[in-house]
Amino acid sequence: MSLFEQWKERAYDERTEEEYNRFWGEYLPKEQKNYEYLLENKEEVTEGSLSTLADKFDMDAVTFIGFLDGINTSLTEELDLDSLTEESNVKLSIDFEKLYYNMLDAKADWLYNLSQWDDVLPIERRKEIKKDYNRSRIVVNDKKIGRNEPCPCGSGKKYKKCCLNK
Repeated sequence: MSLFEQWKERAYDERTEEEYNRFWGEYLPKEQKNYEYLLENKEEVTEGSLSTLADKFDMDAVTFIGFLDGINTSLTEELDLDSLTEESNVKLSIDFEKLYYNMLDAKADWLYNLSQWDDVLPIERRKEIKKDYNRSRIVVNDKKIGRNEPCPCGSGKKYKKCCLNK
């Protein structure tokens, strides 16, 4: 079983609410620490074997795969999580604007409100990204066709006498 499959089994298996809260209560502070480090060291491209990086971030390999699962779409080169082993070389070259957007999308306010963002993206840029994110969430409905308007199918009949009744 791959490390990624082990992570999915560990993270998403059915469990009681208490077990669920305990699991995520232990994981999320570790994840936050990782992001704090990565934001504080934004110029550094973190690279090494999966097991070395897991040790660096004080996680076991399976839990670190879970972290990689969360950050993967924000990397400049996404990782093939299914093929990773403890010996695999992992490079965390992060697109920080994409990371901020993805944190908004995940509704991870404990991450996109970290003070370390101040040195990574100016507040104006973060506001622009937030606007773009909010704009992407707006549903725009097409104009409704009135029953007495010409039918959009081009028949020349009123909508009520043509496609409305189909």
